[in-house]
Amino acid sequence: MEENLKIWNDAKRIVVKVGSSLVTNEGHGVDTEAIARWTAQIAKLQEMGKQVVWVSSGAVAEGMARLGWTKRPKKMHELQAAAAVGQMGIVEAYEKSFERYDIRTAQILLTHADLADRERYLNARQTLTTLLDLKVVPIINENDTVVTNEIKVGDNDTLGALVTNLIDADVLVILTDQIGLFTADPRSNPEAKLVEVGEAGDPIYEAMAGGAGSSIGKGGMQTKVLAAKRAARSGASTVIASGRIPDVLVRLAQGESIGTLLKTDRKPMSARSQWMADHLQLKGKLVIDEGAVEAVRKGKSLLPVGVKAVIGDFLRGEIIQVVDQNDKEICRGMINYGSDESRRIMGLHSDEVVEELGYLEQRELIHQDNMVVMNK
Repeated sequence: MEENLKIWNDAKRIVVKVGSSLVTNEGHGVDTEAIARWTAQIAKLQEMGKQVVWVSSGAVAEGMARLGWTKRPKKMHELQAAAAVGQMGIVEAYEKSFERYDIRTAQILLTHADLADRERYLNARQTLTTLLDLKVVPIINENDTVVTNEIKVGDNDTLGALVTNLIDADVLVILTDQIGLFTADPRSNPEAKLVEVGEAGDPIYEAMAGGAGSSIGKGGMQTKVLAAKRAARSGASTVIASGRIPDVLVRLAQGESIGTLLKTDRKPMSARSQWMADHLQLKGKLVIDEGAVEAVRKGKSLLPVGVKAVIGDFLRGEIIQVVDQNDKEICRGMINYGSDESRRIMGLHSDEVVEELGYLEQRELIHQDNMVVMNK
């Protein structure tokens, strides 16, 4: 109770993600009564001086209900059509519900491309910050109407964590149809116990988590555990709790222990490092030797001489992954050379790079200032 109370007393900015099964009453259409309960709680949170960003699933599920589809489609154009139809109902329901409390809302649709591009990332960050300062509640969803495999985030648990990091939120709340994280699947194992408090990023919780939770949504407990791990990079703790518990958000804000708290004591990454760490889709990677691994972990730049292999096709200035020879991610960063040039100069010293290329663009493949170490 005391630990929860401290986290919530210190929390000024909160991101809440709510799943499709809750928003659409297990796929039967927008649950306006549930939305009314959540908006009432958000109004109370604002009265407590807290800023709230709402990440809402449900567009595809609502579109399925409106179109009379009983199974989630697999074809991209059908998913996009369902999202386009369903988004209308989702936004209308939220807007009408918040109007009762004289609270303005704003719809924001994002793709991974919006967050991967540095300029668009900063624009989104500034827009969200401005909206929160105006006491507007942003309603965020992935832009499923235009999303493709190349630009999608994939699930709204991950999107919630990305938004948490984007705006430097203090707490991520993931509302689901489950009570919280259990040591095993409680539906098949009567010995399963609720994890009340744990450390975000602890590998044991990834092992506990299962697959997708329903035929309506894309997420499951595993995506929630991974979202908590991602949100911890910006110093945010995560709560996984049932969205059907009465006044769950207000009770959490008052310090009550509900669901699973995955806390973190990590020092937040800088905004630039967080931007690089949050890239979900990378164009390529470098394989480096043990000496380079040690140097990178000490905060030094990555030189061509330590590179053993170049994988994928990428351009200068793109964010790529760096792994050791066991394929464990060591860092990621902004590359100074394209993939063709990187292959030509890997394993070479600086003077040999000049001989090979005829010029020296940069001494480093990745400068320490453009790098974030992922595993220490």
